[in-house]
This record gives sequence, structure tokens and C-alpha cells, in this order.
Amino acid sequence: MVKSNSDPLVSIIILNYNAGNLLLNCVDSVFKSTYPNFEVLVVDNLSTDNSHVICKEKFEKIQLIENKENLGYCEGNNVGIRNAKGKFIVILNPDTIVEPSWLNHLMSAYNEFGDGLYQPKFFSLNEKLVLQSTGNMLHVFGFGFAKNKGKIDDGKIKLVEEINYASGTCLFTSKMVLDKIGLLDPFLFLYHDDLDLGWRAAHIGINSFYVPKSIIYHAESYSLKWSSKKFYWLERNRKYCLLTHYSKETYAKMRLPLFLVDVCVWLFYLSKGFLVAKIKAELDIYRNRKAIKIRYNQLEKIKTVSDKELIKKFPDEIFVPKNVSEPIFNQLFNNILSTLSKKVKKKII
Repeated sequence: MVKSNSDPLVSIIILNYNAGNLLLNCVDSVFKSTYPNFEVLVVDNLSTDNSHVICKEKFEKIQLIENKENLGYCEGNNVGIRNAKGKFIVILNPDTIVEPSWLNHLMSAYNEFGDGLYQPKFFSLNEKLVLQSTGNMLHVFGFGFAKNKGKIDDGKIKLVEEINYASGTCLFTSKMVLDKIGLLDPFLFLYHDDLDLGWRAAHIGINSFYVPKSIIYHAESYSLKWSSKKFYWLERNRKYCLLTHYSKETYAKMRLPLFLVDVCVWLFYLSKGFLVAKIKAELDIYRNRKAIKIRYNQLEKIKTVSDKELIKKFPDEIFVPKNVSEPIFNQLFNNILSTLSKKVKKKII
């Protein structure tokens, strides 16, 4: 495809940490994209498997940035964003394969809907017809989840639709939008970074969108899988987002339901043998209470959309993957969540 003046530069940022051949396969697929004007920045978080060096040898056109320490997902990607020359930005996980037209469809959606955060349709890399996400949703109690995960794609949704937040597995936006929202929050390090970004965007009137014609394949959690460490980050960052995004007035109305949800989370972590992870998450939130208060005040100052308006869009139930919890527990937990969520919405809305 021939580059034209109407094809603005897109900077594709791929953060690497010991991704091995997954990184090589990802970059290879990116260079087969039909969109004509893009640059690829591979940011390495102090990998020990030499994958970043091999990648640079194989793909000379990439810009390789080598961090001197593991900065985590958030700050690692921020390094890439700061070095990007493009008008548009893509954050792309190294354990993905993109279809040739993926970027064209994301750009088309942006041209139609304007400022926003966009994600493609995600399929499993190993089971090509199995969905991983048709957009990410945010629950009133801070849980994030992917719609239709684990289901076979029926192809019914063909049009771009609004979602609660775009997945950081592959997130497309403009540099101008990121200037308005701010970069990924380094405190989060990894997990819920995309949820936080989408929540911040929504609070200043910038929506997130799912683009079904843009397709990528994702291996998912190649580094931590479903481990105690992953559950620690998920719970720590869920609590952080609740404390920084909801106003004090909103939080006060939710205090009892949040306590009851927390009892369920404690029981879940105990059942999975991850009690230490839950304790560590709680202690870390307590230790960082001053920083959390500062962040809360920063976000409250720039809000233009109220908690009330956003909560109207939040679903009452969440999706929990089968490999995380038994279906019976999932249903019980969702029954509790749904009941409490509806009560909270009555109070707030």
C-alpha cells in the first residue's frame, strides 16, 4: 500500500519482558500490516532472554529502547509514548498476532467517532475461534472484565460500539487524547492500568470503543498466568482505583456494600490459597494512603462527568473465567454482586 498525506503516522509501542519468540512473531505480524505509515518501538524492561536483541537483529526498522530496570507495564509503556513520533499511539502486548487490516479499521473508527480509546476484537492465539474480549467492562465495585471471554464468536456484532474501557492488550488512541487524560499511572505497575486509564478518560468525557472489524490474537498472561502475584496486583489496584476515582460522597454511600464485597473477596483468596496476596495488597494500600489522597485530589479537580453518570453505564454482574473459579462460586458471587450493585445504584442514581 502506498503512503499518502491522509495516512498519519501511528507509533506502535510493544513492551517486552522475556517474551521470547512471542515478541518476534508479534513484530513480524505488525510489519505485515496494510496500513502504510507506522513506526514500531520495542521497549525492553531488562529482559534476560535476549529476545529484544534478537528482535532488533531480525527487524532493523524497529526502534529499540532498553530500560535500565524493570519499570513495569505502565511506566515501560510511558517510556515508549514519550519517544513516539506519531500522531496516533498503539499500545500492543508482545504476546499478540495482528491481522493485516487491524490498524486500518482502528483508524477508520477513530475518524468516525473521534477522541476516544479503541480496542480490537481479541481471539485466543491457541484457539482461533474462541473470543478473549469484545470490549472491557467496569463493575461499580472496581472489577474489570472482558465481554464474551471464552465464547465462540457468532459474528453478530459488526458495528463499533461503546464500552467501559479499552483493553491494554491493544489500545489505540491519539497523542492528543493522552495529553488530555495523562499517561498510564506508574503506581499501578501492571494490571488494571487500562481500567484506570479508561475510567479517567470517561470522567473527562472521553469514551472507549470496541472495533469488531479490527482483529488480533492474544496468548494472554504469558508472564504471570493466574498466580498469587497476579492476584496481588489485581486486588491492590482495584482498591487503588476505587479510592482515587470515586468522590468521597459516592464512596460514603457505598461503604457497607463495599465491606460485604470485600468479605467475599477475602473468602475467595482464602479458598485459592492466596490469603497472603490479599493481606499484602491491603497493607500496600495502607502504606500508600498519602500518595492515594494526592492522586484523588488531582483527579477530582479535572472531573467533568459525575460518578452518577458513569455508574449508569456499569453492568451489575462480572465475568469470571472458568480457570479462576468454579461455576457455582461464580454464580453465587455474581448474585451477591448484582444485588449489592442495584442497591448502590438506587442510592447514587
